[in-house]
Amino acid sequence: MQMLKTHHVFGGTLSYLQHHSAATKTSMKLSVFVPNKTGTLPTLTWLSGLTCTEDNFTTKAGAYKVAAELGMIIVAPDTSPRGDNVPNDTSYDLGQGAGFYLDATQAPWSEHFNMYSYITDDLQEFMLKHFPVDRSRQAISGHSMGGHGALTIGLKNPELFKSISAFAPIVAPSQVPWGQKAFTHYIGDNKDNWQHYDACELVKKLGGTEKTPILIDQGLADGFYETELKPELFQQACSEVGQKLTLRLQESYDHSYFFMSSFIDDHLRFHHNNLCAD
Repeated sequence: MQMLKTHHVFGGTLSYLQHHSAATKTSMKLSVFVPNKTGTLPTLTWLSGLTCTEDNFTTKAGAYKVAAELGMIIVAPDTSPRGDNVPNDTSYDLGQGAGFYLDATQAPWSEHFNMYSYITDDLQEFMLKHFPVDRSRQAISGHSMGGHGALTIGLKNPELFKSISAFAPIVAPSQVPWGQKAFTHYIGDNKDNWQHYDACELVKKLGGTEKTPILIDQGLADGFYETELKPELFQQACSEVGQKLTLRLQESYDHSYFFMSSFIDDHLRFHHNNLCAD
């Protein structure tokens, strides 16, 4: 582990760190906020969207005041492996900064682009070793591509993440341009394999057995609403299997961090209530 810098925030400590990942075969950067509390603490993993790094949520979301009040750790990893020897693409929605939280099977991506395993294995091991994480009280959230990651990883790992939330998530990547492009390059043309990373398909398969509570906020002024996000498809899939879902459509809000900062407190309290219920 390499400590890059630290800041004192609302009585707690915000650290920027770097560590080696066996899954990505690269160094991975992340930020970790730890409130000034004793004992093991509930923890939220935040997954950011396309083009983002570990810094976007950390500096823009305004999450740490309420996280400090609730006694909640927040970890925000980078969105992909990076480096001169890591494959990349000239477009913003493929390659570095666009890991899509899956394990790639296609060359040249498969050697490094294994963000699913990084989040569920390497990051878990790192956090449990170095920070006072309560293994039994963890939640996951994210925005856009990261919302897709939060939904799919949370649904597939209910023993690990006890609640899920998302802002403007890509809920049906198999049906929209962002997801179709990423899936074709990362995991190939066989659409049966796409279903393993499609929240709508996963909830139909898994949502009826594991009722992990889910909160989604979607801005109605989001320019990607109709072409890339389509939250009503996930709402329908949840309804079919009895999956717990609160979908809030927010008038006038767009796809930016201004939207997230407006409602992040609600998401933190949602997770805290689920993680810390008697």
